[in-house]
Amino acid sequence: MRFIFRPPASHAAGLLTLPWEQPLEEWVDDRLLEVAHRGISRHVVRFVETDGLVYALKEIDERLARREYRLLGELETMGMPAVSVLGVCVERANGQDAVLVTRFLDYSMSYRYVFSQRHREHPTDQLIDAMVELIARLHLAGLYWGDCSLSNTLFRPDAGRIGAYLVDAETAEMHVALSPGQRVSDIEYAAERVGGELFDLQAGGLLPDDVDPIEVAAQLPRRYAALWDELTREEVFRPDEQRYRVAERIDRLNELGFDVDEIELITTEEGTRLRVHTQVAQTGRHRNQLFALTGLQTTENQARRLLNDVRSYRGHLEQKEGRAVPEIVAAHRWRSEVYDRALARVPESLTDRLAPAEMFHEILEHRWFLSELAGKDVGTTAATKSYVDKILPAAPKTLTVLPEAPGVPS
Repeated sequence: MRFIFRPPASHAAGLLTLPWEQPLEEWVDDRLLEVAHRGISRHVVRFVETDGLVYALKEIDERLARREYRLLGELETMGMPAVSVLGVCVERANGQDAVLVTRFLDYSMSYRYVFSQRHREHPTDQLIDAMVELIARLHLAGLYWGDCSLSNTLFRPDAGRIGAYLVDAETAEMHVALSPGQRVSDIEYAAERVGGELFDLQAGGLLPDDVDPIEVAAQLPRRYAALWDELTREEVFRPDEQRYRVAERIDRLNELGFDVDEIELITTEEGTRLRVHTQVAQTGRHRNQLFALTGLQTTENQARRLLNDVRSYRGHLEQKEGRAVPEIVAAHRWRSEVYDRALARVPESLTDRLAPAEMFHEILEHRWFLSELAGKDVGTTAATKSYVDKILPAAPKTLTVLPEAPGVPS
């Protein structure tokens, strides 16, 4: 039996005492957990907690496990939206399959859990848009997924939207670049799988009555084609349009959540031809800026929303104190006087409902709603109290792990 772990390998120390010599479905250990909102898997999957972290263990053919371990590692290095791989246990006793170990994606949900909670107004549109964006990012990186589906994707709240993450890369292939045929094959298979999964939800009474699985599945390739065209198309314009047309294109891509890696301007008889090479990794401009100012680690959409509140608070301070306030000073004061103070009002029993930054985003949304009703700014303190009292208790738990019943495999 052999373990292969990605650095820092110290994270794996607490896992080494698990009963690796036994089939995964027969494991009995106090560290095993049951994740309430897990998705459906064709393999045996168990969850374990050690040193305060939760890991997913999947029993799979050794050849596929080694391949998935390598691919997930590549995607993580590139900053792609995928689960983080820790390691793989191979060459197990009696020819048993290997076990792939990935880190549990905090606050994530399966598509079934999203629909079962009915806590979003348009879950179908949000999930499909999130999946289309995920597939486009993977294709830009040269990854042919080969098994695109809702079941192989995890979803996480992201400043009023939903972010999608690849969770299964068994059939994936990494290329320098994908051909149009490979991309079409991937997206058509995704549409077929998504349609079937939505029919399954419909049969279980979980799909809203106004959602047609066939129509939703048909929308997937159309939405993907529109996004891919926006990300990759060439534009031709006059030389005197160059400055604002380039800026306009970059702004559109940033608004979609993508960064620009490289720009080519080619002079032709037709005019100036613009080629934009879209960044394949997750955009990080706002995340990096927020972290530098406040030390908070968030998603890109959350960072964009919180930075807006930092700027608003800076304006408030300057007006109140009658002097210019440096950005870094305003950000530090916002962190201690607004953000931390608001989240400190959340009871411990409710902290597992959402990631802290997502919770604060919802407080800001609630503040706006209350201010509109009152016709004046009600303030963050009052909005937080109202949110904690009336809104948060009804939110579903997005991080739910329970000890397994002794001797009962997941």
